Amino acid sequence: MSPLRHPLIDISQPVSSANGAWPGDTPFSFRWTWSMENGSSCNVSAITASPHVGTHADAPLHFDPAGPSVGEVELDRYIGPCWVTDGPVEGLVHPHHIEGIDLARYPRLLFRTRLDDGVGFPSKFVALSPAVAHALAEQDVRLVGLDTPSMDPFDSKELPAHHALSRARIAILENLVLAHVEPGPYELIALPLRWMGLDASPVRAVLRRLA
Repeated sequence: MSPLRHPLIDISQPVSSANGAWPGDTPFSFRWTWSMENGSSCNVSAITASPHVGTHADAPLHFDPAGPSVGEVELDRYIGPCWVTDGPVEGLVHPHHIEGIDLARYPRLLFRTRLDDGVGFPSKFVALSPAVAHALAEQDVRLVGLDTPSMDPFDSKELPAHHALSRARIAILENLVLAHVEPGPYELIALPLRWMGLDASPVRAVLRRLA
């Protein structure tokens, strides 16, 4: 079997106890329920973690009590052509950061703002300005992703970017790892788990170059 012409590029955070959870949220941990070292026939583990630890998809339920859970989201938004673009390294993403991108052809947009693996929780991080969230909502964008923990700034209470994207049925990915990815066109695959009633889900996000 011949190798893929464009191999998969993993853009997911490795998940372990080293991951930085949002302050006050549940960090990742695990234990062995059954262990072959202790005489069991197989290894079986149990995990404890917020579904927002690591690379994940936010469901509308995360910020809207009447919104669908992550097990009810439209999966086609998480698969298809996307564009990786450089965002600012601090502050907010503004409308001028999306100028010149053919969002009709590449309706999934990932912003690269960090130059590290993204595992530790950053003291400051880039988020979307309300203006760019509304600009994306006015176009036929299907998904927006950031390599930071949130679409809105750390101290935001009203979450205007989350709400603007959700009203336009734009899917949200957070905590991507894009430092090793060149800007340009890709195919994105980042399916959330069918966790009914939950506000978010981990994803294994990958890219494949389109050109």
